Amino acid sequence: MTTSDNDSPRIFYGYIVAAAGFIIMGTMYSSRYAFGVFFKPVLTDFGWTRAMTAGALSLSMLMEGLLGVFMGGMTDRFGPRAVLTFCGFLLGIGGFLMSRIDAIWQLYLYLGIIVGIGLSGAWVPVTSTIARWFLKRRGIMSGFVLTGTGMAALLTPPFADWLIASLGWRNAFSIMGIGSLVIIVLTAQLFKRDPYQMGLLPDGAKIAGEKVSNLQDTGLSFREAISTNQFWIAILMLFSFGFCMFTVVVHIVPHATDLGISASNAARILGSMGGVVIIGRLLLGMLADRVGSRRIFVIGFILIPLAFFWLIPAREAWMIFLFAATFGFAQGGMGTAEAPLVAEIFGLRSHGLIYGVMGLGFMIGAAAGPWFAGFIYDMIESYKMAFTVCAAISLMGLFFIILLKPIREDRAEP
Repeated sequence: MTTSDNDSPRIFYGYIVAAAGFIIMGTMYSSRYAFGVFFKPVLTDFGWTRAMTAGALSLSMLMEGLLGVFMGGMTDRFGPRAVLTFCGFLLGIGGFLMSRIDAIWQLYLYLGIIVGIGLSGAWVPVTSTIARWFLKRRGIMSGFVLTGTGMAALLTPPFADWLIASLGWRNAFSIMGIGSLVIIVLTAQLFKRDPYQMGLLPDGAKIAGEKVSNLQDTGLSFREAISTNQFWIAILMLFSFGFCMFTVVVHIVPHATDLGISASNAARILGSMGGVVIIGRLLLGMLADRVGSRRIFVIGFILIPLAFFWLIPAREAWMIFLFAATFGFAQGGMGTAEAPLVAEIFGLRSHGLIYGVMGLGFMIGAAAGPWFAGFIYDMIESYKMAFTVCAAISLMGLFFIILLKPIREDRAEP
């Protein structure tokens, strides 16, 4: 395979893939970040407990993690376009069906299973594809793509709050579900699996007159990866991250309203966290290209327990906003560093499958955290115990990332 200045496209197609990834991540995760706003209206109409209601989202995240393994493998084999089209369709249908729920089993079926399967085609296929298109700019481009989730966290809660206030929660679900289906399915058609498919090189590099090795074939196979200590340590680290992150995403709005903060202000707290996530994605994404992704996780796992220790006694709105800013900055950088960290440790040969299985650790944590916090609240009518546990688990995450050492180069040979 050769490329030259004359036959290279003026605009590197990887940037088009990145822009499409930004749109898809923002659209797909709008449903996830909106749930905290829908939480109380749905709970109030049906009289369900917080643990029962949050349990549907926990099931959704568990399905996302389990099927993410499959979708990662399918991305390695068939490419991201087919995976994203299929999952975008399911996500939109599930969101629309949420407007029709009348019983708890429907909440678990539509949100827990259908939306969960739809979301399984989001994170791993998109970020794994970006890891293939970029090498030197992998951190910053991953950060850019994942700012889509930050935009979703910033814009979706106030938008969903406005829709619910104007049209009711059922119509709000319908509008968001149909809109998601159309946007995701159309945007997915822009995806290509890797630059070699188009006769290009990562980062838009131009090398004339030389045979270029396909970097996607370097690194460990899935079987080799799971035989390393690093694989299992990374899973435990990602479990800690997922547990803390989605406990906040689901319960920070109900916690704020419990303190007497208005629903609109509580939605702004969640939205402001999304805004700071964007800053964290970009700034820490650039830093990751210079210092490595592992150190970004170290920074994050220092900031997160500090944020929780601040949140536990917090009573005023400005204190919750400050928590959201600190937590969002750490969350943004850590989310950006995930796929590059997998590439740095294990290579690209089986990146999608390895990342999918490792991501299962994150999703198990993400499923357990919201349910646990809801269960604790139902018992003692306070989130303080749940947030204390989150602080302890985030300190465990710091311990695991410190243990996570690079694999010896001789193990990474193809």
